[in-house]
Amino acid sequence: MPTEAPDATEATALLARVPYGRLAATLRALPFVAPARHVVLPGALLLRMHAGLGYHRACSGTVVAYGADNLTRASAEQAAGSFWSVQCIGTATIVRPPGEERALFGPAPPSADGERFEPVYLRLVPELTTVHRFGPTSDNSGERHSQHVASTII
Repeated sequence: MPTEAPDATEATALLARVPYGRLAATLRALPFVAPARHVVLPGALLLRMHAGLGYHRACSGTVVAYGADNLTRASAEQAAGSFWSVQCIGTATIVRPPGEERALFGPAPPSADGERFEPVYLRLVPELTTVHRFGPTSDNSGERHSQHVASTII
């Protein structure tokens, strides 16, 4: 049973804690998951991927899922046994962000899969955001404690 829905600021705050996530979509009816760097903007996520992979073409104009978490990152949250995962579902669009938005990503990696890294950007406007938390709970009910929020703001 889901707990009360989080507000979009919780998902925003969690996503801002990690720089990378995974984009999930389909290509010719086959699912794929691709790594992406993200920044949180008002009302959207801006994703940076390597153009050489070609995944951005399959995603543009389609509904995709993007997820990020702290499940493998050493942090004070994990030391306290607090893990989280955020998933956003919405329509992605290829964009050419202005310089100030591109600068938010910091330097690009020099290469991806042995090729020179060529950045391409997708804007994802979340329509549904899900927050999952794992760790100690104050009750022993065995109830599922995921949180869902329908959101057009991130």
